[in-house]
Amino acid sequence: MTARLRWGILATGGIARLFTSDLLANGFDVRAVGSRSAESAQRFADEYGIRTAHGSYDALLADPEVDAIYVATPHPWHAASALAAIEAGKHVLVEKPFTLNEAEARVVADAARERGVLVLEAMWTRYLPHMVRIREIIAAGTIGEVRSMVADHTQKLPDDPAHRLNAPELGGGALLDLGIYPVSFAWDLFGEPAVIQSTAIFKETGVDAQVAVQFGYLDGRIASTFSASDARGPNRALVLGTEARIEIDGVWYTPTTFRVIGHDDAVLEEFASDVNGRGMHYQAAALEQLVAEGRLDGGDILPTEESVAIMGTLDRIRAEIGLRYPGED
Repeated sequence: MTARLRWGILATGGIARLFTSDLLANGFDVRAVGSRSAESAQRFADEYGIRTAHGSYDALLADPEVDAIYVATPHPWHAASALAAIEAGKHVLVEKPFTLNEAEARVVADAARERGVLVLEAMWTRYLPHMVRIREIIAAGTIGEVRSMVADHTQKLPDDPAHRLNAPELGGGALLDLGIYPVSFAWDLFGEPAVIQSTAIFKETGVDAQVAVQFGYLDGRIASTFSASDARGPNRALVLGTEARIEIDGVWYTPTTFRVIGHDDAVLEEFASDVNGRGMHYQAAALEQLVAEGRLDGGDILPTEESVAIMGTLDRIRAEIGLRYPGED
């Protein structure tokens, strides 16, 4: 049995609420919450039955009854929040994208290694049962040699210029909030791309509304991803192999169903997810297991170094479409 860690929730926004709900529904120990205001922290603690509410992030990080911190701040503060938690000696699960850019990601990864704690990117999709099974199917050679993948993450999100998603200074836009999912999936399947071709449409606020990306690899494989914050699409994914294909139903990055289909359209396998809640607790279980095993490299599913490299890929996409965030050097 893996010893349960005592979790602290840093920030009280929507993603923190989803994560906390899943942890509590699946038996995790959520010990404290911290916010920039005492009122917000107390409301969150009262709603979820959390023992301690801290009126500052520093107070949360200083809490001796907290072993692991979940960072749920906006993108530009991921690095600073993670670094503060690392300095406090806490293990850290930091919301995706890991940081704002690769330079920040490198600083965070190096700090965790030097401090002797685990920092893990909260790319929860990788830990879901259907994704675990898909990796098993591919490793077994069931679909032959994987040659390509296609995935979209497309949502109709608020148009309000003041909304976080439309604010460049908050790292808003489709790529970091939505595109990170299919980009990370392509990395999961194929690793680092050799060639990146990208195009984008921008909103009046300067953030990206739609981003289409094609990755090319030295062995000829191709991955195509599309993200949009102004229009909702099917949110499905397809993995093509030389012997069969995997069709992942919408919403592919959440607990869902998929089929393995042969060349003759015969269904070779069907999978249906059976998950208690949204499934965000699987990443927390992975962090706890890695800590118990003394593995501070992030493990096999999403090594910390891969999270750093994925930020580098996002940087390359942004350079190609001409997207920079305020304050970046």
